[in-house]
Amino acid sequence: MKKLILILTAAVFAVSCSDNLEDLNQNIKDPTQVSGESLFASAEKQLADQITTPNVNLNNTRLWVQHWQETTYPDESNYDQSTRPIPDNHWREMYRDVLRDLKEASKNIEAADNDITNPLKPNKLAIIEVLNVYTWSNLVETYGNIPYSEALDIENTLPKYDDAMTIYKDLLVRLTAAINSMDTSKGSFDGDVEKIYAGDMTSWKKFANTLKLRMGIVLADADAATAKAAVESAVASGVFTSNADDAGYAYTSPPNGNPLNDNLVLSNRNDYVAGKTIIDLMNNLEDPRRAAYFTDVDGEYIGGVIGDQTVYSDYSHVTPDILNSDYPGWFLQYAETEFLLAEAAARGFNVGGSAESHYIAGITASFDFWGIDGVADYLANPEVAYDSVNWKESIGTQAWLALYNRTFASWLSVRRLDYPVLVEPINAESGYPVRYPYPVSEINLNPTNYEQAASAIGGDATETRLFWDKFDNTWGF
Repeated sequence: MKKLILILTAAVFAVSCSDNLEDLNQNIKDPTQVSGESLFASAEKQLADQITTPNVNLNNTRLWVQHWQETTYPDESNYDQSTRPIPDNHWREMYRDVLRDLKEASKNIEAADNDITNPLKPNKLAIIEVLNVYTWSNLVETYGNIPYSEALDIENTLPKYDDAMTIYKDLLVRLTAAINSMDTSKGSFDGDVEKIYAGDMTSWKKFANTLKLRMGIVLADADAATAKAAVESAVASGVFTSNADDAGYAYTSPPNGNPLNDNLVLSNRNDYVAGKTIIDLMNNLEDPRRAAYFTDVDGEYIGGVIGDQTVYSDYSHVTPDILNSDYPGWFLQYAETEFLLAEAAARGFNVGGSAESHYIAGITASFDFWGIDGVADYLANPEVAYDSVNWKESIGTQAWLALYNRTFASWLSVRRLDYPVLVEPINAESGYPVRYPYPVSEINLNPTNYEQAASAIGGDATETRLFWDKFDNTWGF
């Protein structure tokens, strides 16, 4: 009897210690909300993966700028964007896996209250906003009009599409506000979370200004006044000034390795060789960077015919140096910065220095980045010398060479400057792709808004030039 009384007493005491019996079933070991830092880390990696990967289902821009050529399956080299759901996949990756996580990261960091980390909030939120702008600008540069003001709202499954120019200008406003909010005397994310600059705010401020420089140049043919103001403001605030400023995502080992390693090494596939377009030009210029970009075939550099099936062993391959698991995924680089400054100077913008001096600095930065000697002899080549009359050809060609392995950045440069002259693939399925068509999912699930957007930009074709692309770069095909 005593034992029964003791048991009942203990049970009553245990229940009385809890205001709610449901509390007894709660798992106190697992978090109920993902931290903003974790969401940011995920978004940063997803963005790095998407702009780095050579996976044909996700990113074919190396093929479209004719740096690489496919071997057995040359569909994407022939501008096929429909056999594989490439536009759908890029849209999904950027909206769902990057922008959505960045939005939640910002919300959760803003809501967190910790006396130790509270002073770091403004800088963390500024970095998130810079990557937001980077991602949104890519979507505008890739599709044109897109869902923006009504996007990322789980309650609105049919968001309207906003005008691309309006979005782009708003992004510049947001970027400027983020730059102005940065406090370089304070920290932000630590290096275990933030894998580009380990949270260093001085570097992030340069990154943001360099992004602003690029976005300003994108607008140059569409709105010269806005472009000039953005470019000059960015330069005054401080853009990249050396290769040490380059923004590269710090990959490590699988499963956190560079997607190049995953797709070209771990998969044990031989899907790509050097493209004939880049090899022919570099051979003609006797460009010493060939050895940094590609392997040779018995002492020669040989590129695969664009759009043709190729035998892997007969052609130059991608250099093993960029296929290591820990090779960075590059967001922005100094060489690109100098070519943007050369273009700005050629357009009469006040950025300090001449177009030619920035042009030379861009080539030199590229040689230094790849660890290649011989830049003085290269610059002395009359075919390399800066041409102030045909500055778009000079800058466009050398920027294209320097932007090797830079995917969307090289594609953007080619579409803006229309140089170098690319060739027609032997089985081209369209004219040159100057944009992604809208995803099939949008056509099927958001048809009214899709149709309005397609009509507003001049048709949902891969050849439809976007608002900033004012000149015809179809090169006769």
